[in-house]
Amino acid sequence: MNYPTGIKKSHNVIINYSHRGMTLEDDINQTNKYYRDNDIAYIYKKPTPIKVTKVDFRKDRTSTIKEAFYEEPSTTDYNGIYKGFYIDFEAKETKNKTSFPLANIHKHQLKHLENIIRHGGIGFIVVRFSMLNETYLLKAEDLFSFTKSSQRKSIPRSYFKDKGKMLKESFRPRLDYLKVIDNFLEVKNNDKEKDK
Repeated sequence: MNYPTGIKKSHNVIINYSHRGMTLEDDINQTNKYYRDNDIAYIYKKPTPIKVTKVDFRKDRTSTIKEAFYEEPSTTDYNGIYKGFYIDFEAKETKNKTSFPLANIHKHQLKHLENIIRHGGIGFIVVRFSMLNETYLLKAEDLFSFTKSSQRKSIPRSYFKDKGKMLKESFRPRLDYLKVIDNFLEVKNNDKEKDK
């Protein structure tokens, strides 16, 4: 700003561009690639099950799908294996600052996560409050505990803070969610030892 006396004043504004253009899915995909590249875990994004009904084949040997439909509802976003355990989880973002709408998770996805837990796998959701740049991992067991005991149509952010674990962003891996899983596995193994 120029003042009449010729003195120039400026105001430094710090703008955080660290997360510009990145989505939760991008962050998880980068993290999973890091895990695979470093032989830590093998976790992949599940493809959406579609049935192609019409394709446009061209002379240059390329083709374009013209018509397709979803064969069945998809389950969750990611699955794989880590330390001999099957991992399965859903990733969601919300612009809401105070809660996560349960309408963002479908009933068949909840049922799928229940089946994973019942069969000894590790299931969870990763939720990003994008306006706050906060990402939480919530175990499926805590998700079910909330949905069975509350009539609310959304999970308060405070529940994520209390029962979930915040995932800190870093360079590599971007969101080290397996660090949280290691804590769960440690508790699980300690519980098994107590039962003996």
